[in-house]
Amino acid sequence: MSTTIRIAQQPEADELLGRSPLAALVGMLLDQQVPMEWAFSGPYTIAVRMGGDDLDARAIASYHPEAFAALLSEKPAVHRYPGSMAKRVQQLCQFLIAHYDGDAAGLWRDVATGAELLKRLTELPGYGKQKSQIFLALLGKQYGVRPEGWRAAAGAYGEEGSYRSAADITGPETLARVRAHKQEAKRAAKEARTTGAADGPRRAGA
Repeated sequence: MSTTIRIAQQPEADELLGRSPLAALVGMLLDQQVPMEWAFSGPYTIAVRMGGDDLDARAIASYHPEAFAALLSEKPAVHRYPGSMAKRVQQLCQFLIAHYDGDAAGLWRDVATGAELLKRLTELPGYGKQKSQIFLALLGKQYGVRPEGWRAAAGAYGEEGSYRSAADITGPETLARVRAHKQEAKRAAKEARTTGAADGPRRAGA
């Protein structure tokens, strides 16, 4: 796997994402409650702090949990919640060792359909359906991993030109478009909640 990625908006971090399946998986794992470029820069920061130029599932899985949490907590922190995310990253790597011999690309190397790949992704620690669909869309749109039916399995995130997630970020302009879409979605959701609260439950017989 080697492709040009521009999600982190940082050359070294993006270069790692382009050649490292595990870095891509970890970046997606970190992509919650922080800006996308912060999340996807995380794998590079972790690799540098561990003294390497890539992530190694076995090295991460065997790292002392408190020491690994401290590594992610160093300034600048890898995530807003470095302690809990350190635990999730280690759990992810432990799962990959147990089920894929530590090889992140094993998740998709021999997969036949998008539905099967989605199933495999949702089995990963820290990967719910939405995160799995976004990563599936990212694999298809930017990494050339396109098993039969991958767009359908990725749902709306797999649509061409949807600009809904990290899967559609190829530079500053698309990052701005994705961010605008997310802000609009949040605004609409907030408006829906406000409207629902204002209407309130109707009394029986009213």
